[in-house]
Amino acid sequence: MLNEPFHRGRRLRATAQLRALVQETPPLTASDLIMPYFVEETEDTSLRKEIPSMPGQFRLGLDALANQASRAAGAGVRAVLLFGIPAVKDARASSAYDDEGIVQKAVRRIKERHPELLVITDVCLCEYMSHGHCGLLREDGVVENDPTLELLARTAVSHARAGADVVAPSDMMDGRVAAIRRGLDAEGFAQTPILSYAVKYASALYGPFREAADSAPASGDRKSYQMDPPNVREALVEARADIEEGADALIVKPAGAYADVLCRVRQAVDVPLCAYQVSGEYAMIRAAGLNGWIDEDRVTMETLLGLKRAGADMIITYFAEDLLRRGLVRQ
Repeated sequence: MLNEPFHRGRRLRATAQLRALVQETPPLTASDLIMPYFVEETEDTSLRKEIPSMPGQFRLGLDALANQASRAAGAGVRAVLLFGIPAVKDARASSAYDDEGIVQKAVRRIKERHPELLVITDVCLCEYMSHGHCGLLREDGVVENDPTLELLARTAVSHARAGADVVAPSDMMDGRVAAIRRGLDAEGFAQTPILSYAVKYASALYGPFREAADSAPASGDRKSYQMDPPNVREALVEARADIEEGADALIVKPAGAYADVLCRVRQAVDVPLCAYQVSGEYAMIRAAGLNGWIDEDRVTMETLLGLKRAGADMIITYFAEDLLRRGLVRQ
């Protein structure tokens, strides 16, 4: 026997009931999760084409998306995030702010069938630009910040007009939250919240998404407007700036490798905070699971819980619908 007393942490881990009683972070629920979808403008509205680098995820035609949304709502999904893949791209991203654009049609279709489903729209121009950048491009390859703001505001207003519940600008242009807020307010959408991608890094983890959305830059990269991965203090500056401009909630993207950033932002701001478990994170977990190298369900739940523990109030994840359908996340 030891003469000196010592900590016996195992006392509170002895049974499932004890562990639940002292659990610090609440379990994941349906209200924590946002499910992303890719909707493609195509004559084949029943299109359901699997994305090679994202097994289990699809590019969906308009009818296929509506059916998918019905299945998701039935499984308990409460919020979706839409990314559009237009039939036509040009140097001014005109399909992005066309009231008959693919995202606008998708919003109307989902809201007609499931008005209770919260629809968030990604507000960016890269999928709609012929050159693949998130803003207007000069001949010398420089992305023009201020002239792009008007197009982003027009896109957000068009989404709100179609019935979007929340708009989520992801472009990382300076001043875009203020421009979008002014645009929404001027058009009678003062109640439409802005969920801003305030902290978005120039990450290698977006590769599968760029394949899914046909949004890779034709030349150069996005390092001049997306954040540099070594920086944390910069994230706090960006987060505070977006709040000052009128953002109602913020996104940190990517999630897993940036949980420290998520935690720092959570400590610095009081608005709701969202973590985006991006396509590369999904692809790595899914590939390892399909190969039998990991217990995919346990790893998925552990990574998502880690984001909640770090400070996320909500999480965008491509696993959301599947987890809910199979009862791994409670309603």
